[in-house]
Amino acid sequence: MINKETIKNILADYLKEKKLFLVDIKINANNEIEVTIDSADQAIKLENCIDTSRFIESKLDRTVEDFSLTVGSAGLTSPFKIFEQYKKNEGKEVEITLKNGSRIKAILTKTEPDNITISYTKLEKVDDKKKKIRKEIVETYNFSEIKCAKPIICFK
Repeated sequence: MINKETIKNILADYLKEKKLFLVDIKINANNEIEVTIDSADQAIKLENCIDTSRFIESKLDRTVEDFSLTVGSAGLTSPFKIFEQYKKNEGKEVEITLKNGSRIKAILTKTEPDNITISYTKLEKVDDKKKKIRKEIVETYNFSEIKCAKPIICFK
């Protein structure tokens, strides 16, 4: 059976050269391989997926082990799976679901190896005034606190 490490090793230099990165590899018991790729600075095109698929196939031998292969891109609304996806979305609006169940819509302002920083505005009541004021909130969350994070697509 083909394993994830084999696919990772095949793709390491190739993806770096193409300015792409690996998001996920899934391989089931029937040797159905599903590879997900993304790019830090451009949209993934169909050609990127086709070329990556052909490259992987050129490095594997079907006479030794039969397999099926699908290469796709991380969807626009797919949850982030790796650090590079957080980094790619800095400055953009995201929805964070924390492990405690709370959800936050915010701008992803900074991504570091262990955590992210987000900012958002919140209406807060000031003393005994009737009118609420907008307050800028900046929070940092460790990746271990995050259950799910995904981009928010806005068509304004």
